[in-house]
Amino acid sequence: MQSRLMGIIGFTGDNLKGFILALLSSAFIGASFIIKKKGLRRAAAASGVRAVIIGEIANFVAYAFAPAVLVTPLGALSIIVSAVLAYFILNEKLHQLGILGCVMCVVGSIVIVINAPQEQPISSVQEIWSMATEPAFLLYVGSVIILVFILVFYFAPQCGHNNVLVFTGICSLMGSLSVMGVKALGISLKLTFEGNNQLLYPETWFFMFVVAICVIMQMNYLNKALDTFNTAVVSPIYYVLFTSLTILASVIMFKDWEGQGAGSIASVLCAFMVVIAGTVLLHMTKDFERSSSSRGNHNPLSPTMSTRLCSGNGDSLPRLGSGNGDSLQLHEQDEP
Repeated sequence: MQSRLMGIIGFTGDNLKGFILALLSSAFIGASFIIKKKGLRRAAAASGVRAVIIGEIANFVAYAFAPAVLVTPLGALSIIVSAVLAYFILNEKLHQLGILGCVMCVVGSIVIVINAPQEQPISSVQEIWSMATEPAFLLYVGSVIILVFILVFYFAPQCGHNNVLVFTGICSLMGSLSVMGVKALGISLKLTFEGNNQLLYPETWFFMFVVAICVIMQMNYLNKALDTFNTAVVSPIYYVLFTSLTILASVIMFKDWEGQGAGSIASVLCAFMVVIAGTVLLHMTKDFERSSSSRGNHNPLSPTMSTRLCSGNGDSLPRLGSGNGDSLQLHEQDEP
């Protein structure tokens, strides 16, 4: 029965493992929001952080088994997990448009899973190095580095605190490179655990260095974006940019769509657009409920999503951002 199901949706064993790990990652990260909101005691905050860490580990391992085209878009499911758990556990209202957003994310994710490409088998880190040094991917890396330098040294000082696209653009560009490094490192470690030691090769350590640099820079600018702008604005924009650039980088480097039919590629792209629309809709309804609550508490000056798009939110609370496009506010007061 299991093999028949895998045949219907086009899964290999590795794709199935990656899919399950990506779902677990979304479940833990989504649940971390509920753990955090359930109470502001230190134990609750620590449990939320642990849930995020477990989710990120599962996400890391998922990239070692499945293509980024499959794993990365599934990060939107953590929003659904959070919304559904909040409805049942915290008795929070779920707007009808929010329900529609959840359905759109689920349907889009199912289509992506069904049309997920089969990843080429890789037997050594040197094969990955060969992919990473091909002209097409080097051109992508060079373009990313140039764009990041322009954003960091020109646009960030000029309008970084007024335009949400500056900080989110930097962390999304660096995030696409960090995922490629994570995937390369994950495959190397998987081969090592299988008995083919890849730690002997300098390429493995180089990818580890790239991951460290890119993740530090990615998290730095993601936290700047979250400290400057409202989360309901940053999260959907970051998800769209980060996921789009990651899929593009993976298609160039790992050739995810090589051998795929035009119909399958079109289906994945259309499904991804549906997931994007559902994600934006979910965040917009969250912001709508928050604004409605503020008006109910006689606060007519509560800023809406549109007015906060190009202005800071005055919130300097520390936050932890996750690699799949979600973010966790660790020291935020409970919402009304």
